[in-house]
Amino acid sequence: MTIRHVLGDWGTSRLRLFLFADGGLVDRRDGPGIGALDRPARTVLAEHLAPWQQDGPIDTVTLCGMAGARGGLVEAGYVACPAGVEAWRGQATWLEVDGSRIAVLPGLRSPASAPVPDIMRGEETQIFGAFALDPALARGVHRLVLPGTHSKWVRVEDGTVRDFRTFPTGEVYALLSRRSTLAGPQTAATGTEDDPDGFAHGLARSDEPVLGALFEARAGQLLDGRSPDWARAYLSGLLIGAEVTAQALVDDGSEIVLIGDPMLCDRYARALAARGRRSRTLDGETTVLAGLALGRNTP
Repeated sequence: MTIRHVLGDWGTSRLRLFLFADGGLVDRRDGPGIGALDRPARTVLAEHLAPWQQDGPIDTVTLCGMAGARGGLVEAGYVACPAGVEAWRGQATWLEVDGSRIAVLPGLRSPASAPVPDIMRGEETQIFGAFALDPALARGVHRLVLPGTHSKWVRVEDGTVRDFRTFPTGEVYALLSRRSTLAGPQTAATGTEDDPDGFAHGLARSDEPVLGALFEARAGQLLDGRSPDWARAYLSGLLIGAEVTAQALVDDGSEIVLIGDPMLCDRYARALAARGRRSRTLDGETTVLAGLALGRNTP
């Protein structure tokens, strides 16, 4: 009998479901993120699983990300750092949706000794997946960076997540570029945010106090003929550069492993290179699937 299971990453902005049969990927479905739902999460998940269930039973569905957040599919809680794979996967929260058993994996929280509280939900799956894909990362001490809406700078040691720090760089960028006067009218933008000159100029200014440097995005358009695309790239370079600069002050100078969307990771790689830092990139989707495979468990 064919064993079919689903692995899924349900974030704020999108849902990604992957159907496996006898260990191989056979199909995928995409849907709305938790932050965009106009119906209960359980209903949306059931609708996306239904076409696959018509072809036969699904053994388990393993989900990570905002599916386990308060207001998501079910609140899955957090595992305190330092945390390894076994502690993490062992605290999955189980429920049933239309006859399928659903495991929602927990997030991680900062150690009790941390000076300020911090949390992650979804990134831990990519981290543990990175350990599986590159076993060298599970030995010794390494620094991982997961760019995104809430970027994570993570210290791992011998296969455990020791501590981490969050920078809401992506969220700040989204607010400034879409809901402020700094980037100019949305209708004037072409949709590309990777203007090389704008990004490089933002990086160059990122050593300065950020609040004072932000306004050049608007002034440059009014006085120097800069485009809205240039302004958005400038804001991106300024904010990413400021994040990298802030963390570099407490970092040990070793190679950085970037995990995430390749285009976004490329921006971080450029910011790191501008400060003399080496980096390499692991694909975010590949690592999350590897992590979900580790998290898959049967009660």
